[in-house]
Amino acid sequence: MKKIMYLVCTALMLAAASSAKAQWVVTDPTNLASGILNSANEIVQTSSTVSNVIKNFKEVEKVYKQGKEYYDKLQAVNNLVKDARKVQQTVLLVGNVSEMYVTNFGKMLNDPNFTPQELTAIGNGYAALLNESTELLKELKQIVSSSSLSLNDKERMDIIDRVYKEVKDYHSLVRYYTNKNISVSYLRAKRKNDSKRVLDLYGTSNQKYW
Repeated sequence: MKKIMYLVCTALMLAAASSAKAQWVVTDPTNLASGILNSANEIVQTSSTVSNVIKNFKEVEKVYKQGKEYYDKLQAVNNLVKDARKVQQTVLLVGNVSEMYVTNFGKMLNDPNFTPQELTAIGNGYAALLNESTELLKELKQIVSSSSLSLNDKERMDIIDRVYKEVKDYHSLVRYYTNKNISVSYLRAKRKNDSKRVLDLYGTSNQKYW
């Protein structure tokens, strides 16, 4: 069991190979997720114009890019036991939630079919979903830490399974939320005979969901 928990902790706390040069944010996935969430909340709290939204969003992109190498290296970790892999996949799902937000909200900022008020509302929705995912990741970190001595092995693994499932559900929600927002833009563009602009901006891979 000690070997399993060691691998679990390794999957969760894996640092970049060049840790001496890494930013503090990439040494702990909870710091990375919290950094993105804090920047996302800044957009909601301080942005009243598109230019302010764009300015604040650049901070979100900056934080995410700092951690991109971390996620890439974690993705490459193989040969983990079942429970350690579930922890790894949970962290990667949270990373993918952040990536969907950064990639798609960045495109929405360049979409003329959304008003500044709508962009702030969309950002608020993303922030709420990011918050739930981040809190689950914090819970996972606490569970796999050595301080969780009051839990037996089965209780710990049951919680890991639950957190993984809940993060997976939020991952699906973020994908759905993203596609529904894009569909609004697509329908507006279609009325103006300008749907190609939306397809060029967001791509066509998820068009069936619009």
